[in-house]
Amino acid sequence: MAKPPTLPKNTLRVIPLGGLGEVGRNMTVFEIAGKLLIVDAGVLFPEDNHPGVDLILPDINHIKDRIDDVIAIVLTHGHEDHIGAVPYVLRMRQNIPIYGSELCLAFVEAKLKEHRIRPTTITVKEGDVQKLGPFECEFVAVNHSIPDALAVFIRTAAGNVLHTGDFKMDQLPLDGRITDLRAFARLGEEGVDLFMTDSTNAEVPGFTTHEREIGPVLDSVFGQARGKIVVASFASHVHRIQQVLDAAARHGRKAVMVGRSMVRNMGLAADLGYLTVPDGVLVDLKSVASLPDDKLVLIATGSQGEPMAALSRIANRDHKVAVGPGDTVIFASSLIPGNENSVYRVINGLMRLGARVVHQGNAKVHVSGHASAGELLYCYNIVRPKNVMPIHGEIRHLVANGALAVQTGVNPENVILAEDGVVIDLFDGVAQIVGAVPCGYLYVDGSSVGEITEVELKDRMILAEEGFVSVFAVVDSSSGDIVAGPHVQARGMAEDESVFDQLQPELTRALADAARDYRDVQQLEQVLRRSVGQFASRKLRRRPMIIPVVIET
Repeated sequence: MAKPPTLPKNTLRVIPLGGLGEVGRNMTVFEIAGKLLIVDAGVLFPEDNHPGVDLILPDINHIKDRIDDVIAIVLTHGHEDHIGAVPYVLRMRQNIPIYGSELCLAFVEAKLKEHRIRPTTITVKEGDVQKLGPFECEFVAVNHSIPDALAVFIRTAAGNVLHTGDFKMDQLPLDGRITDLRAFARLGEEGVDLFMTDSTNAEVPGFTTHEREIGPVLDSVFGQARGKIVVASFASHVHRIQQVLDAAARHGRKAVMVGRSMVRNMGLAADLGYLTVPDGVLVDLKSVASLPDDKLVLIATGSQGEPMAALSRIANRDHKVAVGPGDTVIFASSLIPGNENSVYRVINGLMRLGARVVHQGNAKVHVSGHASAGELLYCYNIVRPKNVMPIHGEIRHLVANGALAVQTGVNPENVILAEDGVVIDLFDGVAQIVGAVPCGYLYVDGSSVGEITEVELKDRMILAEEGFVSVFAVVDSSSGDIVAGPHVQARGMAEDESVFDQLQPELTRALADAARDYRDVQQLEQVLRRSVGQFASRKLRRRPMIIPVVIET
């Protein structure tokens, strides 16, 4: 698509920088009257084709040159895919005000403390209205798999936007806080010019199961367990951890938090009153050795198969906690698309050790935090938006969500199916795509941010899949004679290094021919690279990374 035109007066520009086409790194920038409002700034966790990458950020480079125009960051809730990129945005300007609910901001502040950033935070709750320059934001309670989730209604001179964040319509939530459909209806009466709504479960028919139905299932699993129990969950799923603690108390077990983020987040949730810990249930990890297995529950991170998380290390026998025959491991989480291989690898590792593994596929030990198709239909009929823009999901989820909107009477031409970087302008009740901005993945690799590119990742994949060959030679700069080499060394290849012995005469001959009238060492290195590459392709059917080194004397 072409670059978007200059923003006209009284027009609202919407630029999704993440979350459209993937489940993660959610971030949307709204612009009007020269000011920018950011809603959410999350991360995406790397997959197998991102070797060495720690996190994937939204393409925040788009706002780098306009960071002084950012009037605020509004956060819908405290999940990593919505708050994980906040520290990287604040590195560009630390005094950007952050608006969010109490628990959300507690998680953010703890994260920013690790980055040595002291933020400006403003706590909001449902019903609050904040005037942020040319934006007026009203916050609405929504139910999700974390307490205190909020939708945000954005009023501007160009029209009104309702951004749901992540939500579902559980009518029997554990904390009694339901999605405020009365507010949705009221805002619909006022006029929703653009409805940006969660798409994650748009392909799932019916309604998402109530959280309360998980409690009896956990009770049953706890009752059958004879050894230790390990429960893997998101480090922010306060409701699920509450159910696990309550089950532990009923069955006379002690609970231990395992994993730095789990200990930190649940400590914050307990301090703020969102998590109620039964008396005498929670003990320190150091107490594990002194407790019998049938009196122990460990609550760990790693439900998505993250390599360095506690559960993966337990499965790899690289953790002080060990599991074996008689033990039970419960995956109390949904399977995020893209993580299937990692999760099943951990499950297989645990079962190899003899543990019984209970997961969403064989027991109802988790329910989704996202609205299914039936709930989305209700929302469309309640809100009656002029334009719809599905967000938060892979392409298939966005398309399915758009189709639901059409079923409720939304004109197909008013359903905006966009991907990251696609720019939408809203003016006088009309939303349309006007262009696109560059919007790639921004990789966090150790201490570097954005320095790793697709080229480096491709090199890493070649190293992992094809191996590495180095060729070393020394030539006389005056005569062109070969003083030493060429020597070949190979790593990461199935064949023994001696397989290259048959290449030696050919390499020597090619190098000698080129050295007679060479102009620079790069020319000779190219000859070596070509000769090794042709040999590896012809004889070994491989395409390794080849590093030739020629030194002049």
